[in-house]
Amino acid sequence: MGQRAEGSARDHALAVLRVRNWFLAGALLPAAGAALAVTAVANGYLAAGWTPLRWAALAAVVLVSAAALLVAASIARARPPVTPTLPVPERSAPALYALIADLADRLDVPAPSGIALTPDCDSWLEEPPRRGGAPDDGVPGPFTADRRSSGRPAPVLVIGSPFLWWMRTPELRALLAPVVAGTGPSRHPDIAAARRCIRGLDAAAGAGAAPEATPLRRPVTAAAAAVARAMLRRIGSHATEMERGVAAAASARARHVDPALRQAAQEQVGLAFAGWDRLLTRVALPAWRLGRWPGRLNAGVVSSLTELSRRDRLADGFGERLGERPACDLLEDPGAVDREVSLLAARLFHGPPPAGPGAPTPAWEAVSWSAYPAQIVDRLWRERAARLADALGGAAVPARGGERAPALGAVLLRLASDDGDFTDALAARLAAATARAEHDAEPVAPASTIAAAPLAFPAPPPPSGRELLAQHVAAAVCRTVVDTAGGAPALDWLDGPVLTVDGERAPDLSDVVLALVDEGDPEPLRGWLAEVGVHSEKLVRRV
Repeated sequence: MGQRAEGSARDHALAVLRVRNWFLAGALLPAAGAALAVTAVANGYLAAGWTPLRWAALAAVVLVSAAALLVAASIARARPPVTPTLPVPERSAPALYALIADLADRLDVPAPSGIALTPDCDSWLEEPPRRGGAPDDGVPGPFTADRRSSGRPAPVLVIGSPFLWWMRTPELRALLAPVVAGTGPSRHPDIAAARRCIRGLDAAAGAGAAPEATPLRRPVTAAAAAVARAMLRRIGSHATEMERGVAAAASARARHVDPALRQAAQEQVGLAFAGWDRLLTRVALPAWRLGRWPGRLNAGVVSSLTELSRRDRLADGFGERLGERPACDLLEDPGAVDREVSLLAARLFHGPPPAGPGAPTPAWEAVSWSAYPAQIVDRLWRERAARLADALGGAAVPARGGERAPALGAVLLRLASDDGDFTDALAARLAAATARAEHDAEPVAPASTIAAAPLAFPAPPPPSGRELLAQHVAAAVCRTVVDTAGGAPALDWLDGPVLTVDGERAPDLSDVVLALVDEGDPEPLRGWLAEVGVHSEKLVRRV
């Protein structure tokens, strides 16, 4: 089965190359016509009466040839975006390199030319960048490259960093076996050439919309992009089938390596993905939006999954695995690698850091998990409470006796007696203020050859006006509890920012806040505040 799949992949690779060759022949055809016309003129094969016509035809052929060659050169010079990864040199992970080398030897395939990490729950083989025909100096290559088949170094093995911290070493080996087995068919000259062709066409097709192209180059770039898209449409099915054949051949070759652990490793992949997704969206994203990056995201996903195993009895069996050594022990300094991967995650999933007030050149700042509640949660609540107070002041709504009520008290009074107009107006003001704050904090991203967003980050959809109002009201409540009733901000590994009162996590505020915002019923929130010793007349301190 493996040989048939690899043979099918080679056939489809040859089909891709045939399409490339046909388009290349089409680009060279006008040049061949120009050469033929010049030869005919030089040898006097055309009658003298045809002189004006032949010179006009020759000029047209030369122009078409020049345009075709410019388009072909633009496609050939297109640079595929570089996938952002963290290279791991052999001196930083000798045990991991030994594990991969042993795995490649068992699979009878060339060992990868290097190892890199990505802040995502995925693993793949990456073609090493080339400079002047040699591997990129930035990519480690401690393994001896097997050049018997294609004369090119083996691809780089990219490993999802959450796998290293959550999985045990045997599970990681079982998970990576099919990936490492892919170095065999990937080294075939036809498959390697077809992949380079597809990457170049993808780059040329994407370059057509690049705003940095000069006015002189823009028509050539647009024409090259159109030709590249036409070629991609012709080779799309062959490229898909080629990759399927490579994957099938790799899977067939690896099916005898740790078969008992393969299913367990796949279960860990699903669990790690769920924990990583929740950690990024509920814990890391609030910090990124404030210009801070949690320095130990991979350690955080272990804490997140451990908390999940404690809460969910279905995951109790996974908690028992924590007594075994994790695969990150294969690194010499897991903490330093974790910090570098965490910073890469912030740059990759969020982009440049937000611009703060008085900071012309914003820069990322690290935050430890112990400082997260004070530096992220507390600041987030204060900013939302301040924005709520500003929006309420803009409404200019007097409270009882003609005096202005404090932010939280005014919200309780007005939303409780409102027919919906004031609530919608307040929500609109908050949405506008939030959009302005996000726009002011958004820096201009520098030009780079690194892919802007090669990894799909499941960012939550923007909240509606009333959902945004509920978030700000909840923040005002939390700040009031912190300032007047001994509350404290805290971090929950699964839910993100939470409120604690007397060392215990406070009940969820969403139901009582939504009752106020959507139904105008303040009694559930007033009862909750009274239980923790807060009166709604207390001011929300703004810092």
